[in-house]
Amino acid sequence: MKNIFTPLFLLVFITTAWSQKVEIPVDTTVTTNHSVTINSKNIDYTATTGMQPLWNNDGEPIASLFYTYYKRSDVKNTENRPLVISFNGGPGSASVWMHVAYTGPRVLKIDDEGYPIQPYGIKENPHSILDVADIVYVNPVNTGYSRPIPDEDGKVDREKFFGVQADIKYLAEWLNTFVSRNERWLSPKYLIGESYGTTRVSGLALELQNSQWMYLNGVILVSPTEIGIDRDGPVGIANRLPYFAAAAWYHDALPAELQNKELEDLLEEVEEYTINELTPVLVKGGFTETAKKEEAAEKMAYYSGISKEVILQNNLDVDYRFFWKELKRKDGVTVGRLDSRYLGIDAKEAGDSPDYNAELTSWLHSFTPAINHYLRQDLNFKTDLKYYMFGPVHPWDRSGDNSGENLRQAMAQNPNLDVMIQSGYFDGATTYFNAKYTMWQLDPSGKMKDRLSFKGYESGHMMYLRAEDLKNANEDIREFIENSLPKEGAPAKY
Repeated sequence: MKNIFTPLFLLVFITTAWSQKVEIPVDTTVTTNHSVTINSKNIDYTATTGMQPLWNNDGEPIASLFYTYYKRSDVKNTENRPLVISFNGGPGSASVWMHVAYTGPRVLKIDDEGYPIQPYGIKENPHSILDVADIVYVNPVNTGYSRPIPDEDGKVDREKFFGVQADIKYLAEWLNTFVSRNERWLSPKYLIGESYGTTRVSGLALELQNSQWMYLNGVILVSPTEIGIDRDGPVGIANRLPYFAAAAWYHDALPAELQNKELEDLLEEVEEYTINELTPVLVKGGFTETAKKEEAAEKMAYYSGISKEVILQNNLDVDYRFFWKELKRKDGVTVGRLDSRYLGIDAKEAGDSPDYNAELTSWLHSFTPAINHYLRQDLNFKTDLKYYMFGPVHPWDRSGDNSGENLRQAMAQNPNLDVMIQSGYFDGATTYFNAKYTMWQLDPSGKMKDRLSFKGYESGHMMYLRAEDLKNANEDIREFIENSLPKEGAPAKY
């Protein structure tokens, strides 16, 4: 009998084990103690990783969001201690990029230009902003370890999470709980978002004020999206040229007299041409005089590193993807989308777009093993959930994106709210010149332009991957925080 029933018992056991679902931690924290040297000063801090629930109107948990919260240990009174709330983008991207490569106390082991090296892992970040602010990295639903919690029928209402407006609304509710639990209501507060995260934090600035009665001191937009500000048609086409010039300059594809210029000097020249000459030509479209069209194509070729013939074949409308394929076609390589310093190899040199994003594959190469190891081994957060670098959030409802107007409204309502934009010159996805255009258009009245600032860097979408820009960009944030803190007792009024 023993020999007969043992295989049956094993079959039942294995089937039962396989049928068990991975548990979603709904409300849990793990705190560890660490230290880091920032600007030659030792900083002791705690790192709290956890899952905090989001509730519906009946008080039932409908999602559990994963976060990592760094708090300086030697600051007992937090009423003057800034709190930076950090989001990445996608939508669908985990809050991993800025966490372990930019502002946090640990950064990737990569080379000075941002390329992966082995063995993978992390090291101290001597430029982290933890000396001047505590930081929480928040992962929206279906990013990182964050998950929706199915109802009793096993269903998830995707409309509550996966869209511009839904995302902003539920995250504001979640942040209210986080700030209350961690007793940070008196602290100056800052939002920082990267890429789609800039849409998120722009909308959150007003949502937090109007629905949670939580007022901010600053919003930092890293490699911003359009945030609902139109730049279609001739403006959208013309705005590509300064980025084309930056990428061509990096790859030594420009005439000597341009190549010998400092990058920012070159870009100032290209911006002036774009605004004052190219845009008016494009506005006339097919009714542009032939001589004017020829002249524009020649100038575009001069600044972009691709031929006048190709530009005319495209009627002056050179698409980004075509540019990434064309710039170094003769060398048999493509340039990256998010960072055009990176090179890729396609199956064919012919074609009008690259086979893949060379920069993103490089980044995932180094980020994925590092974050999985760091959270489990260094921060002691253990779960069988997969860490979603990019999670299942699509289809994403992009309707009603008024995030730029929301940010303007939040600034108008709150005299203490300042905004800083950070962009890499070699970013071809959210280009630096479109970021400038966003800043220019954000407040058409011009009455708040002294509260808007722009910083550019000689790198790409994640400018902080380059060692020099990691230092400079963090210092820019540090200065932004220090300069935007009002003097004690100063009233918030116009």
